[in-house]
Amino acid sequence: MRIDLLVAEIGSTTTVVHGFDRLGGERPRILGQGRALTTVEEGDIYIGVERALDHLAEQVGTDHIDAHTHTAASSAAGGLRMSVHGLAYDMTVRAAREAALGAGAVVKMVTAGKMTERQLQNVVELKPNLILLAGGVDFGDEDVPWHNAQAIAKTLTDHDLAIPVIYAGNVVLQDDIERLLSDQGIPVFLCDNVYPRIDQLVVEPARRVIHEVFEEHIITAPGMDKVKDQWGRVLWPTPAAVMRSALLFQERQGDVVVVDVGGATTDVHSVTLGSPEVQDISSAPEPKAKRTVEGDLGVFINSKNVIQLRHYRGWNHNGEHPPVVAIPETDQQRQWVLELTEAAAREAVLRHVGRYMYHYDGSGRKKTASGRDLTAVQYLIGTGGIFAHLDPEGRVLENCLRGGEELLLPKHAQILTDKKYVMAAVGTVVDIVRDDAWKLLERSFF
Repeated sequence: MRIDLLVAEIGSTTTVVHGFDRLGGERPRILGQGRALTTVEEGDIYIGVERALDHLAEQVGTDHIDAHTHTAASSAAGGLRMSVHGLAYDMTVRAAREAALGAGAVVKMVTAGKMTERQLQNVVELKPNLILLAGGVDFGDEDVPWHNAQAIAKTLTDHDLAIPVIYAGNVVLQDDIERLLSDQGIPVFLCDNVYPRIDQLVVEPARRVIHEVFEEHIITAPGMDKVKDQWGRVLWPTPAAVMRSALLFQERQGDVVVVDVGGATTDVHSVTLGSPEVQDISSAPEPKAKRTVEGDLGVFINSKNVIQLRHYRGWNHNGEHPPVVAIPETDQQRQWVLELTEAAAREAVLRHVGRYMYHYDGSGRKKTASGRDLTAVQYLIGTGGIFAHLDPEGRVLENCLRGGEELLLPKHAQILTDKKYVMAAVGTVVDIVRDDAWKLLERSFF
């Protein structure tokens, strides 16, 4: 059987193969979804992809299924691990970090100012998939980014590491840094400065380059080379694919927050410029599209952290619970996963959202806003297998909208869920079949 599109979504716990057909028509359809456990521990994640594909074929009643187009998204084996290095933490470093997170990376290390020997050794031990180097507004500071480029070049060369480096700092240094790194055999990629002027964030060019480098140069788990060779050239970090769907949703429907609760992490994506009244008193600029990733909040691999959090926050039930399993099968197990999901989602949103701040000067008390303004958000979406199979109404998200008056939470937001579990899969083809992508999202949300 041949269909229009197959998308493999390889997660830390499960692998899902999505089948889509009738693209280009009035009603593109979600043919089905095959599932299998991700097979990192078996030494080859492609085994899980094949099992999920077989499951999909069984669902649709055929011995074999293929497609005109194949894409894939992955967060297995840690996903895209990056380190970020800039000048001032609240300026270029923050902008670079926003670019990396929005591109779907897991930022494992951040430095501000001239890198020290200890920090350089940490890079060697971490062995990130990708290094993002920023620093200096355009035509501003050259000393710090040049020092860091030299230090990174020497460190990678001394330890025989060919880690790709993206330079997104002071434009004056682009040619010099490209020559410095390339002469040492280090893959180097240039893009626009993420912080070209004071209080201006330009993160989209860096995000595009990060994805291109990820797609062409980075293998993140054993067997990923088979996915690229046999499944198709296009490979997305799963969070970046979810962000593409969130951006499309905001374009077509309105400002949105997406909460993606998984077995290992909980991601929060928001697409909004905020409200004018908050912008007027904001202490620092924020990008239109922002992602935060909570690597300690997951309902399977990191469930112990969520259980401890529930105790700390006072969100307990009777203190007793069944064992945590990857795929809950009993009513008791399913209820426990929902309680963990509620806690993980609520905490992740609390960490993502900004708040009002007060300080005093000679004229009295002043009110400012710090962090992410969600007050203009119209929709809160839950995505992931939990919402598709256990909570299609999104009841566990209700507490995400509740908090103190100091929090910049949505004032009036409608809760939706990704009932067909397609945000990541559809996000891989938003730039290819935009109208079809929106129709598929509509079928899942409404």
